[in-house]
Amino acid sequence: MKIQIALPSKGRISDPSVEILEKAGIKLKDSSNRKLTAQTYNPNIDIMFTRASDIPTFVEEGIVDLGITGVDLTREKNADVEEIIDLGFGQTDLVVAVLEDSKIKSIKDFKAGMKIATEFPNITRKYLKENNIENIEIVELAGSTEIAPLIGIADGITDLTSTGTTLKKNHLKIIDTILNSTIKLIGNKKSVEEKSSIVETVCTSISGVINAEDKKLILMNVTKENLDKVKDLMPGMGGPTISEVLSNKDVFAVQSVVDEDKVFKLVNDLKKVGAKDILVVPIERVIN
Repeated sequence: MKIQIALPSKGRISDPSVEILEKAGIKLKDSSNRKLTAQTYNPNIDIMFTRASDIPTFVEEGIVDLGITGVDLTREKNADVEEIIDLGFGQTDLVVAVLEDSKIKSIKDFKAGMKIATEFPNITRKYLKENNIENIEIVELAGSTEIAPLIGIADGITDLTSTGTTLKKNHLKIIDTILNSTIKLIGNKKSVEEKSSIVETVCTSISGVINAEDKKLILMNVTKENLDKVKDLMPGMGGPTISEVLSNKDVFAVQSVVDEDKVFKLVNDLKKVGAKDILVVPIERVIN
């Protein structure tokens, strides 16, 4: 049984999407030439490259089985899809912003007849309705939303930001956050059910890559007399694995998976309590 996965053809999430699939073992036969469709080395998995904004619709309608796109785009399309895995990149916020010297301090200050410019009209309308703000004109723009208040075509905007830097450069201030968005693997509900075996295989592989991020495998040899000291230091996932070294029954091999930001201090502490032959090894996947 075959499945097709939709990936963004361009933009900031395109390369990371390909990278996470390839790390998961789903390698494209020709990743350098982005055609509309591509084969992988797995005969049961094909790739479609398309606009990120179209992926929620393609997944919902079953044109593809799985897709990688932003939560913001899925919400904007109001797509009825299964949100399967948060891929842990592309974090951004959809915010409401106005000019720095604007008298508008909160969303409640928007009055009937005012205008909001946005690339996300559906999310914005829903947000305004939830806040009981009526008779606001939505000005739909395809890009460069932040310029709208500067040239007087809108009183405020809703726009994506990750750091707020672009908004500040354009003399805009954030007055509210509508949505926290990340990049997710989404699935067609029928495909998730009817093609569960291969979908679960893909999800397990991708989850393994995400679980392995920022983790290292530490291996070392420890004499019996120092073993307890080493065990006390090792944070590990469920504790360290300890085994005898057959060539020397007074020496034990110890290994554990640890967070990368703990490695520097941990290695030095282990050395101080007698650990020898310490190895720090990258991890490709962690399957729970």
